[in-house]
Amino acid sequence: MHHRSPAAGGNPLRRDADRTRTRLRAAFALACLLAVVCGVAVGRTAWTDAGRDAAEIARHRHSVAAVTVGETTHRAGDGPSTRPVTVARATWRDHENRVHTETVPVPVVTRSGDTVRLWVDDAGQAASAPPGTPDIALNAIGLGTGAAGAVALAAGVALYARQRIVDARSARAWEREWESVEPRWSGRLRPGQGAGDD
Repeated sequence: MHHRSPAAGGNPLRRDADRTRTRLRAAFALACLLAVVCGVAVGRTAWTDAGRDAAEIARHRHSVAAVTVGETTHRAGDGPSTRPVTVARATWRDHENRVHTETVPVPVVTRSGDTVRLWVDDAGQAASAPPGTPDIALNAIGLGTGAAGAVALAAGVALYARQRIVDARSARAWEREWESVEPRWSGRLRPGQGAGDD
């Protein structure tokens, strides 16, 4: 003989607040999954765009041999926290055989008369190297991680605020229920209740 459990229709001790908390936990798990999907999408887009840009830059960058014509010196880095850069005057010819002379970054041990490799643009002016795969990957990972973190954080803050509201309502409901149960449970009479009243 089978009997139905009183919990078959749901746990009678489980309150609406408990069900809401369960839904909020499920919503947060879903939000984390969405954050990962968004992060991957942003990372892939950044990888594709940066790869396309790097290929375009590489078409206009050329590696040339330059000869240093002066002693090395140190120049402050681009930012306040960057290390000084070793530079020297150097001369080179571009693809149209024009001579260029500029102060360019060189290895620390460079001496006057040494040959160094440097990148130049289509006009033969010294330029930065085209972005490499590690730079592109690092940028894509950073953007993807940032996007995922932003989505997860926004969802976490929203769900935490909702959880606080649920907790406050639950506490108020518990206090109301306790006020009605406590006099019977403790045997203390409520105001206006006689000893023989129920």
